[in-house]
This record gives sequence, C-alpha cells and structure tokens, in this order.
Amino acid sequence: MPSTALRESFALLRTRRFGTFWFASLLSNIGSWAQQVAEPWLLLSLGASPFLVGLDSFAMSAPVFLLTLVGGILADRADRRRVITAFQSAQALCPILIVVLLLTHTLQPWMIIALSLVVGITDALSLPSFASIVPTIVERKHIPAGVALNAAQFNLSRVAGPALAGVLMASIGAVGCFALNAASYLPFIGVALWILPRQPVRSRSERIALLRSPFTGIGAITRQSQLRGAILTTFFSSLFCAPFITFSPVLVRDVLRGDASQYSLAVGAFGLGGVLGAVSLLAIDARRDRRWLATIFAVVFGVTLLLTARNSSLWLLPGLMVLGGVSMAIANTSTNTLLQASAAAEVRGQAVSLFLLAMRGGIALGSLLTGAAVSLWGIRHALLLDGVLAIVVQLWIARSWLRGSCDTDALPQP
Repeated sequence: MPSTALRESFALLRTRRFGTFWFASLLSNIGSWAQQVAEPWLLLSLGASPFLVGLDSFAMSAPVFLLTLVGGILADRADRRRVITAFQSAQALCPILIVVLLLTHTLQPWMIIALSLVVGITDALSLPSFASIVPTIVERKHIPAGVALNAAQFNLSRVAGPALAGVLMASIGAVGCFALNAASYLPFIGVALWILPRQPVRSRSERIALLRSPFTGIGAITRQSQLRGAILTTFFSSLFCAPFITFSPVLVRDVLRGDASQYSLAVGAFGLGGVLGAVSLLAIDARRDRRWLATIFAVVFGVTLLLTARNSSLWLLPGLMVLGGVSMAIANTSTNTLLQASAAAEVRGQAVSLFLLAMRGGIALGSLLTGAAVSLWGIRHALLLDGVLAIVVQLWIARSWLRGSCDTDALPQP
C-alpha cells in the first residue's frame, strides 16, 4: 500500500544516523543556496560587469567537468571521512574570508571569483563522497527511500535558501548570507565524521594495484546496460529539459510580459515541484522498476516543454513549472537510485560521479545549445525543439534499456 510505503520511508528520518545526516544536509544546502542568491548581487554592487558575474559562475562550475570523476575515485578508494572533512573544511573558509573582507571593506570582485574557483574544485572532489553516503548508512532495501528523501531535502533547501537570502539581504545585507553559509558547514562536517565508517587500511600491494588502474571501475559501470541506460537518461534529460528553468526569465519577460515577482513565483513553483516529485517517490514500493519511472517522467518533462512553448497565459506558467519540477525530480532520483543500488560498493562513488557528470554536464551543454537556439529562433521555438528531441531520444534509449527485468541483485559486479 502507498500509505504503508510512505510511513516506512519517513520512518528513516527518525533513525539516529540517517535523520541526523538529513537535517545536517538540509542546513548545509540552505546556506549554499542563500550564498548563491547573494553572490551575483554582491558582485554587481562591487562594480563587477555582467561578464565577471558569468565568469564567477563558470569558475564554480568548470571544475565539475575536470575533477568529478577523480572525486568518484577518491570516494571509493580513500577514507570518505577524511575526503569530506578536508575539502568541506577548505570550502568553509571561503565564505568566512568573504565575511572578513566585507567587514573590513577590502573585498574586490576578483577575490570572490578566485574563491569561487576554490569552492568549485573542493565541491567536485568531495561531492561524490557526499552523494554516496546514503547506501552506507541505510539497509539495501531502504536505499530508494533514502535517495528520495535526500532529493526532497535538496529541493526543499532550494526553496528555503533563496527565501531566507531575501530576508537577510533586506535586513543586514549580503554579509548575512555568507555568514549563514559559513556556519552551515559545521554541523554537516561533524555529522559526516560521526556517521561514516572508517575506510579499512589497504596493503601496499593493493594501493599500487589501484594506482595502476584508477578508471577501471568507470569502465565496468558503463559496460553494464542497466547503469549505462541510467546515465544516458540523466544526460539527455538534462541536456534537453534542464534549460527550461535556465531560460524561464526570458519566457516570463519577453513572451509573457511578466515582471520580477512573477519570475520569482515561477522559480519557486519549480522548486516546489521538485519537493513533490521526490516525496511522491516515497509512496512507491522500493521493488518498483526505476527504469520505467525514469523513462516515463523524462518523456513527461519533454511534453511539459511542448506545453510551455504553446502557453500564452502567465498564470498557467507556475503550474507548468510545478510539473517540470516533479518530472525532473522523479526522473533524476530514479536513475540515481538505480545507480547506487546496482553498482558494487567498491565503485559506488564512481557511479555517483558519472551521474553527477551526466546531470551537470547535460545542464551546461544544454544551456549553451538552447541559448544559441533562442538567439536564432526565439524562446518558443527553442523549447519546442528541445521538447521534441527529449521525447524522441528518451524513447530511443528505452528501446534497449527497458528490455528484460531489472533485478539489481543479478547485475554483474565489477
């Protein structure tokens, strides 16, 4: 029964290890979103050009492409407690330094950009360790619920963080958002040290063997059809559908003639949809085939783009944004669950790093390509093209991915 599955899923929040991890992650992500809202505004207030604002975003995102796979290897072969503690501690120093420089009136735009690069590097190297924590602190049968609850937490912070940032910026200024982010690291680092098991000490011969073949785990993952299909579904969904949120301000302002408050409402609706999508997965039996869920809602996301491209009512947009948020959350959480539940424990960090690379890489490349399409044909035609391509490509992937049953216990282990 759905109600029974939902109760069992929420029961995880009452466990000491997972519940503490969930709330610490929520606080940390709220701080991160608050800073992400405040940072572009702070740069502009310091006299930075729009180019420098874009450069700041690039500095934070670019290391993901270069170092995420390395972060996956660290998650599998190093002590995750040390990886998270070291890199997250270094990352926490960045907002602390910005607060100090702000209070002493010595902050310059180039300093923020340099610190964003540090955040990007540490994030890329530690995120796979963080994202693969759930299977280490819950039983195998609870992995789907744990991943869904984690996705709900992220989307909830995506709504709460910007809202809190607005309050802080209106009352005490951008410095409050950076101070909040700095403080939010402390509970998460402490919880990670508490809940994560220590990595067993490897012999010298084992360490040498691992150094000789660092990417064999990634090769083994991509050779498994179930896991390869999950990665492809995530990549193409991000490539064609994620620009939906990136270019929503263009849609609101230039097509629907809305203002900043209506754009804010649309963004909030997308975040709300993400929360609803993640929570709805908790009511689905853990034995349900995640391939079908991912495929169906990736196609629904494509249909949402088609409907949005044809929509001419500003008041219908928030509803479409909710549908987009629901679709994206269910599709991505389903593929992430399949990867974490199916991959061998020895390569789970690398499986997560491939998921993160597919998702973030797809978003970045999709934004670039959709931006060119918007410049050539306008936002409506660009969304129509993205929607059609999303549906066609997902159905093409499904032809081979959905063949046979999905028994994760029977998958070949690398």
